[in-house]
Amino acid sequence: MKSLHLKAGRDKSLKRRHPWIFSGAVEKVDGAPANGETVLVKAAGQPVAVAAWSPQSQICARVWSFDCSVVVEEKFFRERINQAVALRASLPAFHHSNALRLVHGESDGLPGLIVDRYADVLVVQFLSAGAEFWREAILDALAAQTGCEAIYERSDAEVRTLEGLQSRVGFARGNREAKRCPIVEYGLNYRVDVEAGQKTGFFLDQRENRQRVRALAAGREVLDAFCYTGGFSVAALAGGATQVTAVDSSAAALEVAKENLAANAMDVSRISLEQADVFAYQRLLRERGRSFGLVVLDPPKFAPTAAQAKNAARAYKDINLMALRLLKPGGLLATFSCSGGVSAELFQSIVAGAAADAGVDAKIIERFGAAADHPVALQFPEGDYLKGLLLLRA
Repeated sequence: MKSLHLKAGRDKSLKRRHPWIFSGAVEKVDGAPANGETVLVKAAGQPVAVAAWSPQSQICARVWSFDCSVVVEEKFFRERINQAVALRASLPAFHHSNALRLVHGESDGLPGLIVDRYADVLVVQFLSAGAEFWREAILDALAAQTGCEAIYERSDAEVRTLEGLQSRVGFARGNREAKRCPIVEYGLNYRVDVEAGQKTGFFLDQRENRQRVRALAAGREVLDAFCYTGGFSVAALAGGATQVTAVDSSAAALEVAKENLAANAMDVSRISLEQADVFAYQRLLRERGRSFGLVVLDPPKFAPTAAQAKNAARAYKDINLMALRLLKPGGLLATFSCSGGVSAELFQSIVAGAAADAGVDAKIIERFGAAADHPVALQFPEGDYLKGLLLLRA
């Protein structure tokens, strides 16, 4: 095994079991390991970890194991994937949905690997050089462990370019119609486009939050902003919302939303699907004198990295300011950020600023996070990307 040597004093994060090694911490590399090849990480000449080498990325190595005796081979991936799948089978959500995240990257000890299950179809993302290097072994292990014959690859995230990898999309195993994969979540039916939908096709991390909105929606008029394929809208209608206004800029997403409504035999007279820019549409609603008892804000990722947080803060503030102005007294705002570059503290500060500028008094009555099938390793806080607040307007 080729070796990666750290500069003196640059092993502190590894001692805390953080799985990333940045290029600035590297003193030298013995030999010329290939992109994704396993290397032995050494500090002061002593082995400290086994990692995947990624020379084109700022994160130049991602740790497979801190046990230096571990051999990274097919068996290693079978065991890690078996552990990850077994964890999901132990969760309550396993009994309420046939759509779960089975592998959540670093938090499951498999850096750069994302696997979501939609009924009998797996969607996989290889987002790191190491995961790409072991692609075939990983696919074999997933097929054997889950019994799913169809595995669709969505390795099209921008992060792959940072790893020196090209995008790849298509069936990696098997083949079947997957543009409208039917799933069930807490008794509600959804259609998932795993081939062209955002991320892997659906926002599984919001499962429990959709269920919470369902419980809160009774008797309220709801605004679902950035509604995508209508996950929160369907949940709100099922919970007894009197009326739902669902807004998204994507015509394709709204077409799937219509199918989701039809799949649940929803009363379409109680929902209005609007294709529009959410920022502009919120202002239009304000001009029309509209108000709502519950507003859901689930925007796309405005700040993938901390460097983009400043611009993202303005966008988050804008949409939350308008949402708070559209809330009736006693109304609820469920507002989210999935931006890794925006911390929970910063997000709360942004929303607080929005409330101040809106001239609205509001208080936090709940906090939201990702569903339990998106675990966060204690030593890897970067995995805790989804944060949300439930606000009550005075």
